[in-house]
Amino acid sequence: MDFLASTHLHITTWVLAIILFLVALAIANPKVVHMILRVDYILIIITGIALFIKGMDYGQGMLYGLKFIAGILVIGMMEMTLVKKKKEKPYTTFLVLAFVFFFIALFLGFKLPMGINFLA
Repeated sequence: MDFLASTHLHITTWVLAIILFLVALAIANPKVVHMILRVDYILIIITGIALFIKGMDYGQGMLYGLKFIAGILVIGMMEMTLVKKKKEKPYTTFLVLAFVFFFIALFLGFKLPMGINFLA
């Protein structure tokens, strides 16, 4: 469980997801990239749950819960963006929401005690 509750593993999975998401948006037929991205979503959720459980030891369960919800919303908006793109429907709203929720999750993740403090 300690390996799954690694902040570095979680950051690696969501950086990979952002790269795959941008590649899937850029190419014409993102079927394979989209399937790989869905596997990455599962890894993000598993490592996120492990970090959430580990984060309960810090006494800030509500903030960790909000970060968890923001992370799930990011994944949902990314998936909706790609599905709308595949169906050739407007997807700008979902793309904007994905980035808004991403920055909320990013802010909370770096602010919480298990995050990386850039100012120290």
